[in-house]
Amino acid sequence: MPESIAQMLRASHGILKNMDFVTTIVLGWVQGMTEFLPVSSTGHLVLVREIFHANDTSGGLAFDAVLHLATTAALILYFWKDLTSLVHTVLRTLGRLPVDERDTMLVKALLIGTIPAVVFGLLLEKTMDSYFRQPLLVAVVLIIGSFIFAYAEYVYAYKNVQAPLSSKTGLIIGFFQVLALIPGMSRSGITISGGLLLGLSRVESARFAFLLAIPVMLGGGIKKLLELMKSEVPVDWMLVAVGATTAFFVGLASIHFMMNFVRKYSLWPFIWYRILLAIFVIALVFSGG
Repeated sequence: MPESIAQMLRASHGILKNMDFVTTIVLGWVQGMTEFLPVSSTGHLVLVREIFHANDTSGGLAFDAVLHLATTAALILYFWKDLTSLVHTVLRTLGRLPVDERDTMLVKALLIGTIPAVVFGLLLEKTMDSYFRQPLLVAVVLIIGSFIFAYAEYVYAYKNVQAPLSSKTGLIIGFFQVLALIPGMSRSGITISGGLLLGLSRVESARFAFLLAIPVMLGGGIKKLLELMKSEVPVDWMLVAVGATTAFFVGLASIHFMMNFVRKYSLWPFIWYRILLAIFVIALVFSGG
């Protein structure tokens, strides 16, 4: 990178004052890859910021929100047919036309399941932003989440509980999604685990988890973006665009990978990854690294 360009990038202040071009791409790649894998995107962003010393707290949160908005766009594009089908179901229901009962139940479950995350997200946003973005806490939550995922896999494999999606199931999975507010837990991992515990298949759990994430991620991302646009803090929008574009395309690939993965395999590879990552982080923190 020419020195003049590098100087221009590093000269920008505000939310990206501690980032350069490479760091921005790395953060976008990490967000896109980990948002849809059961490993916690927020937790990884916290850890990557520690490694790159890009820990401008207020700006970091706003930048992360833009990345979340980009991955939400990837989610909407990937599930576009499902979403249009659900919209048609709602319109046909309002018009008192025949509809598929499974689609109607999916709409109800998604609407009801979204409520807990919206309510608790608004109540706990400041607390999570202020106190829950520390590497050691992320490591602890990575381990706790791993035990939850492992128990869900045990129930799915050995108890052979099979149940159809219902409004009650959607609400309970919605409360599981609330746990994703804690960095290190993983939205996809905890909601998929909730589905497995309630008798859904891995594919059904993953599909519902991703669809359920769209309203919360979209609302949260738009809210943070509006705050960012109204802020008096200077913003390097070029770097924001680079990070968001990276997150979008990597996110698309990550969704495709995860949907194919759950058709054949369990969550155990991710469980072991989370545990090993947590051990590494804890060792790093206590070694003073």
